[in-house]
Amino acid sequence: MDQEFWLQRWREGRIGFHQSRVLPLLQKHWPALALPEGSRIFVPLAGKSLDMVWLAAQGYRVLGVEISALAVAQFFAENGLTPDVHESRYGVHHRAGDIELIRGDAFALDEAALAACAGVYDRAALIALPADLRRRYVDELYARLPAHCRGLLVTLEYPQHEKAGPPFSVEETEVRTLYPPRWIVDRLERRDILADEPGFGATALQTTVYRLDRVG
Repeated sequence: MDQEFWLQRWREGRIGFHQSRVLPLLQKHWPALALPEGSRIFVPLAGKSLDMVWLAAQGYRVLGVEISALAVAQFFAENGLTPDVHESRYGVHHRAGDIELIRGDAFALDEAALAACAGVYDRAALIALPADLRRRYVDELYARLPAHCRGLLVTLEYPQHEKAGPPFSVEETEVRTLYPPRWIVDRLERRDILADEPGFGATALQTTVYRLDRVG
C-alpha cells in the first residue's frame, strides 16, 4: 500500500470509506476532551471528511493532511468553500476559515508542523493502514505531536480473515501495544454496528472509541 494505491482509489471513485454525515461517535465523545475553543486539531489522512466541518463549527482550528488532490478539491467544493492556496516544504496548503488542508504526505509532517496541535482526531487513518505501517504511523507521526495533546481514536474490529482491508481490523490489544508509553489509552465505547453495515462482508463488526492523552 503506497501513495499510488490511495490516489487510484480516489481517481476511480472507490471511496466507500467516506461517510456522508458527521460521525455520531465524534459528536458524543469529543466534548469529554474539554479542549478550549480555538484549539488546533490535527486530522490525519483526512480525505474529505465532514467531521472537519463539524470540528470547525465547534470553534476549533482544523489542520488536516491528505495525499489526494481530488479529495482536497472535492472537500472545499462540496462545502462551498474557496481556499487560499500556498506551498511549503510540507505540501500544498489550502485554507478557508478555520480549516486548513495540506495536500501532502502525512509522514513528512515534523514537530514544527504539529507544534500548535492541542488535539488529534483519527477516525479513518489508523484503520486504513496495514499492520507494518500502523507501527510506523504511531511511532513517527504521533510521536511528533506535542505534550498534553488529547485525542479521539475510532477503530473497527472484525474477523480479519473474512475480509481484506482497508479498512483493517485493529483490536484493542494492538491499540494498547501501539500507543503506550507515550500515550495513555482509555476505551470510551465499543459498539456493534454490523446491522448498520449490511454490505461490509464480515460476520461481525464493532467500532471502538478511545481517548488518547499524550504524556508530558
